Amino acid sequence: MKKYKIIFWVSTTLLFLFEGVMPALTSHTEMAREGIRQLGYPAYFVTMLAVFKVSGAVVLIVPQFSRRLKEWAYAGFTFNFVAASVSNAAIFGLGAEAFFPIIVLFILAISYVSYHRLIRRESETNHTFYPSHG
Repeated sequence: MKKYKIIFWVSTTLLFLFEGVMPALTSHTEMAREGIRQLGYPAYFVTMLAVFKVSGAVVLIVPQFSRRLKEWAYAGFTFNFVAASVSNAAIFGLGAEAFFPIIVLFILAISYVSYHRLIRRESETNHTFYPSHG
């Protein structure tokens, strides 16, 4: 169980940093606005994405949020990473911009699988790794 805890916390912390902290710190910058503009999205999309990313990252890392809400956060990030990859590939081709979201999707999958393994172990042993039971 310790191995899965470490995998869960490392992968989820990386997601929190990439999808929570970075958007909170950089979404207001001209570079972020220009990147969204180049993809053909309206300017308000930057703010909307930042709010959803920060909210989802907080839901994943804070133990008190319900399991159902965490499932929605995982799903939302999955849609976001796939859409980001497709959008970047459509505009810039199959370069780093298109593959980076897939790399982060892989980290999300590691977090998701380890989260569910911990929940399964928790129910088998009645030991909680995570205070959330909703």
